[in-house]
Amino acid sequence: MTGAAADPDRRDGAMPGAEPPCKADAARKRIEAVDLLRGLMVALMVLDHTREYFSAEALRFDPLDLSRTTAWLFATRWATHLCAPTFVFLAGASVHLQRLAGKPEGAVRRQLLTRGLWLILLELTVIGFAFNFAEPFLFLQVIWAIGLGMVALAACTALPHAMVGLVGLASLALTPRLAAALAPLLPAPLWHVLLAPGPLTPLPGVAVYPALPWFGILAIGYAAAPALACAPALLRKRALAASAALIACFAVMRLAHVGDVRSGGGGSGPALRLLSYIDISKYPPSLQYAALTLGVSALLLAVLTRVPASRLPMLKAFGSAPFFTYVLHIFIVHVLALSTGLALGIPASAFTHFIEGTQGLKAAGWGFGLPVVYFVWIAVLLILRPLAIRFSALKRRGDRWWLSYL
Repeated sequence: MTGAAADPDRRDGAMPGAEPPCKADAARKRIEAVDLLRGLMVALMVLDHTREYFSAEALRFDPLDLSRTTAWLFATRWATHLCAPTFVFLAGASVHLQRLAGKPEGAVRRQLLTRGLWLILLELTVIGFAFNFAEPFLFLQVIWAIGLGMVALAACTALPHAMVGLVGLASLALTPRLAAALAPLLPAPLWHVLLAPGPLTPLPGVAVYPALPWFGILAIGYAAAPALACAPALLRKRALAASAALIACFAVMRLAHVGDVRSGGGGSGPALRLLSYIDISKYPPSLQYAALTLGVSALLLAVLTRVPASRLPMLKAFGSAPFFTYVLHIFIVHVLALSTGLALGIPASAFTHFIEGTQGLKAAGWGFGLPVVYFVWIAVLLILRPLAIRFSALKRRGDRWWLSYL
């Protein structure tokens, strides 16, 4: 065999020895491996929220608490660490890919502002209600972080993309020092919004994802976007190189005990002692956390460049409509938990105010083991799949401008 057909990596149709598609041409097309990676992160996020609503252990202790957890529970929770940084990184990358595809800077800036404010609004209303099933409660988590990060990124679009990346890296690396220095100077709610998780007292709410370090990951994604706009074979090489570099950086920082508040070690039994060395700080995200999670995600991206999207239609559908699927799954998981609880004689009131406390569920003896959690997770994915496929098909038709905000 000769030509492109002889090389399974050359799905771009170029002849052997030809240059890969230029960045502008590649950026105009959806990158299948990126869609699949984004879809995988959606699936993992569904697992995380299913665990939070259905797991008996989730009501009693942190699954990363090495003094109480099991290796299976720890691994289940840790795998979902990949979701937020990958989503945020790819959100930043998608902005720059639009620039590479020829979208004017002014149009990109306007989209960043409008979409960022829209995400913040939805986080404070629809998404917060989906988690809580109660009166308004300010729950500032990943969608909020992306939204505010987009507003901040709008001010950076005139800078060279490498400079934006340096700004992002500095934002991430300097967050602990800034948090310590500004704690006595800033009002507590503002300090939590920008630098460290915590309550928004006197307002009803909590900031789980402080804005500055997550903006850092968004900006790094923006700067890295040109590396994604290429043929699959070259993308795989770049992703493998990035993965090796990031995981090596994590290993060096871990051995030197820098870039994270958790030092590693501890845990009973060899499995937990081994897992303790990847027990990293997400709230707020540390340098070690960002390096390891993005390194693993880059490795997954490299693997997914070898898989045609047609073989993973569920991940393709989730990755093509990630925000729609994200919002919908929270309602589905919460309603399933509520319905199951009612069938078992637990009052509906126990499933409201979920973010603020779970005392009612603890008192009622609610919760299941991990096998049930995984069963419910698969059921939720199967419910989401046809809905995501239909919605992504609707978006592809492009006859309604507002669909781009979902």
